[in-house]
Amino acid sequence: MRKSLLAGAALATIAMYAAPAAAELKFAPGEDGRFTWSDYETLQQTDLSGQTLTVFGPWRGADEDLIQSILEYFREATGATVNYSSSENYEQQIVIDTQAGSPPNIAILPQPGLIQDLASKGLLTPLGEDTAAWVAQNYGAGESWVDLGTYADDKGDEQFFAFPYKADVKSLVWYSPDNFEDAGYEVPETMEELLALQDQIVEDGGVPWCIGLGSGGATGWPATDWVEDIMLRIHEPSVYDQWVKNEIPFNDPQVVEALEIFASIATNNDYVNGGAAAVAATDFRDSPKGLFDIPPKCYMHHQASFIPSFFPEGTEMGVDADFFYMPPYAEKDLGKPVLGAGTLAMITKDSDASRAFIEFLKMPLTHELWMAQSGFVTPHKGVNVDAYANEELKRQGQILADATTFRFDGSDLMPGRIGAGSFWTGMVELVGGKPAEQVATEIQTSWDAIK
Repeated sequence: MRKSLLAGAALATIAMYAAPAAAELKFAPGEDGRFTWSDYETLQQTDLSGQTLTVFGPWRGADEDLIQSILEYFREATGATVNYSSSENYEQQIVIDTQAGSPPNIAILPQPGLIQDLASKGLLTPLGEDTAAWVAQNYGAGESWVDLGTYADDKGDEQFFAFPYKADVKSLVWYSPDNFEDAGYEVPETMEELLALQDQIVEDGGVPWCIGLGSGGATGWPATDWVEDIMLRIHEPSVYDQWVKNEIPFNDPQVVEALEIFASIATNNDYVNGGAAAVAATDFRDSPKGLFDIPPKCYMHHQASFIPSFFPEGTEMGVDADFFYMPPYAEKDLGKPVLGAGTLAMITKDSDASRAFIEFLKMPLTHELWMAQSGFVTPHKGVNVDAYANEELKRQGQILADATTFRFDGSDLMPGRIGAGSFWTGMVELVGGKPAEQVATEIQTSWDAIK
């Protein structure tokens, strides 16, 4: 029965990889000074005529149009046929395809846990030490990205398998420049200044934060980002790594400290819009709206780069809304840590075209072409930052390039029953008033139960 299912999946995969219609290049080579066109000339020296490259990724709809616009340059320059596919359940589909013996040449995924599973089964091709060294040298916080792309293979040996391409920034605090100007507030550059600012806002009769944890069955997840950002600002990155791997327990004092810092904000009626009782009850999509009320119901909102999608219609970035990097503690001397996420590309079926595609991802041009369109930031230090579509993306890219440490969203690195389960529910209980140590102990108990 299982073999029949896998055979059917393999046939379905072949159908998914049907060749797309020919498309025009989004930007004509040589005609726009924002792009590193010498990379395109270099790419043209790679002849892959007659070869087919299959690429499987998470992007669908409008995002698929964007990735297709990048792949078209590879097609045009090398002569290769490049077929892209995705699936609504792409996480399950890539497992089915690889186990059925019909993997794509390249898989691009945003889940490190899934990548580790593929690597441990011997389903990925190592990219080599030279590529790892290249990432370390050319990416902001390069060693962090090398670590993120390194996984244990089927023999237990650590190897660099996954090349980072396209990142997301979570260490952001959103605010209204008009509100700050009217109140005479300055953007804080240290965590000490940020904490002083929230007290000043209260003293002036305002409310520092809008926080909403509501998200249906996923209620609680926004608080995990808070805790992860705090962890990176009060402890060495190694502590964060031990935490997400459960090498130190969830109720370790270092983790409890981070929970207590978040709770000191989220459970303080003076610090949050609507009071502590509103935090878990407010939908995360609605929570930033207080920034735009007159007078403002809050002055700051901690959330990732996607949140402007939920700002009121007509919001003008840079005027009505802006962001600043969530700063580190000056006294901790931990550099500039950044919390985020992203996608990683790996070879699931080796070929000359597969290897050429990884080299393609190293080129500044491959990043710039997407930077100039929508929703793309990169830690690649060699890109022309003027290629970014707007000033907001440019600044987020600069945050990544300047980072001394990058860490992937911790809840996404934990087992699903924790990172998308007890961690979420624990945060709801935390903002409800349950002591941080008790919350942490209960999350650890749930983790122990799956060992």
